[in-house]
Amino acid sequence: MVILLFGAMMSSALMAQNVPQGESALVYYSPKTTIVLDFQFSIEKQEKGLYAAYAEELLGIKDAIEEDQTIFRLEGVSFHTRTTADLTRAHIIPSDSDVPVQWLSINEKGLLKGYNLPAPNQPAPRKSEKKETPKVTTPEALPLLEDILEAKTPAEEAALVAKHIFRLRETRMYLLSGELEHAPADGTAMKLVLEELAKQEAQLTLLFTGKTTRSIAHKNIDICPKGDALITNDLLYFSAENGFTSAENIDAKPIRIHSVYTHPQLQAPAEEQPAKKSKKISGPSSIVYNLPGYATLEVRFQNELLGSKTLPVAQFGVDVPLAKELFTGKQLPVIVISEKTGNIISISK
Repeated sequence: MVILLFGAMMSSALMAQNVPQGESALVYYSPKTTIVLDFQFSIEKQEKGLYAAYAEELLGIKDAIEEDQTIFRLEGVSFHTRTTADLTRAHIIPSDSDVPVQWLSINEKGLLKGYNLPAPNQPAPRKSEKKETPKVTTPEALPLLEDILEAKTPAEEAALVAKHIFRLRETRMYLLSGELEHAPADGTAMKLVLEELAKQEAQLTLLFTGKTTRSIAHKNIDICPKGDALITNDLLYFSAENGFTSAENIDAKPIRIHSVYTHPQLQAPAEEQPAKKSKKISGPSSIVYNLPGYATLEVRFQNELLGSKTLPVAQFGVDVPLAKELFTGKQLPVIVISEKTGNIISISK
């Protein structure tokens, strides 16, 4: 529970609530939702091989990388929300309220958590665990043979490397067929030799084919919904050559974010049956919760749907007072409020 005393330092947002200066009051805010779009994109780096010009002629490789380049690809998008206090929607409950305010729970952001909540269980302290940092190993450069090092031209050098690749392949074939006189004595030794031959061949082949490395990166965009119109925003631009870029980039394509905002519809109350004379009709209390609206977002890139989702938006909500009769009687209710949307999660006695 948080009780704030308001005096001369009262903010303009709270001054609008007409709280007399110097009086004590409990204040909480309705939540405000920011939608976070998490874009995932891949970065593919292609490095030309030293002997790429001779790949097809000497090894029959037709798809060797011919120039260094980086290619960006947009892979998808995911959605989540972040909640802050909406300072334009303050709820002020004076100390002489008709509801015992000492049972209200408010978090550090000023958002309502609930009423008469049980004390949280203190989790046992966790032992610090040392996380091992994965080691990144880089293949060692394969030492070239003397005749390769003595080659006078790149073409002659490439031919000697290709010849060495063929010798490695032949040796592996002879081992597998059992034609070598001095083959490894047992299966474990044979496996190690075959693995080493394959490793050497792969390293030398990269000198012709080139090397490709791929990684995944993220870019987050925050959207704080306002209004209730159909909206299509070209907030971002993406290109295969530069990744996320600006509209001025000649090869940039827009990422279209289409959103539909809806506000909650409060149903008119059903006609009440005449109450018994001994029972008083309960009215609203001074505590309100938030009934959120929703935003449905679609994200498209080059006419393809990257992702869509419907999410609650707290600032599109309406304030609904809790019934006063909830707080009557000997047993107070346990009310759990969502700190993200301000809506009721559960009420029990």
